[in-house]
Amino acid sequence: VQLQASGGGLVQAGGSLRLACAASGRTLSSYDMGWFRQVPGKEREFLAALRWSVGRTSYAGSVKGRFTISRDSAKNTVYLQMYSLKPEDTAIYYCAASISAWYIATSEGSYDYWGQGTQVTVSS
Repeated sequence: VQLQASGGGLVQAGGSLRLACAASGRTLSSYDMGWFRQVPGKEREFLAALRWSVGRTSYAGSVKGRFTISRDSAKNTVYLQMYSLKPEDTAIYYCAASISAWYIATSEGSYDYWGQGTQVTVSS
């Protein structure tokens, strides 16, 4: 699976941004799709995941209610809609794909394929 993330940029605090992750090379019906972010010097942080086959989602507590993960099957693309952005949301955002197991994958080590990352900067 090849993943291409896009949609990052500079936004003011309180603003919104939508990230996209286009997948190619495989159909995603057997995959969980996830979003993570990383600040230099810190570990990669799980944000949200979606089981492609049924649309079930899982969120980290830190973003639940502000971020929404969704998919467009026709475009083989997963999105991360981010609302009420804060300066502490500034990071590089990554999308990833994991072969579906019993539970929706929420740990970095569960993901097999990664996109290149897209920078999100939230100014105060």
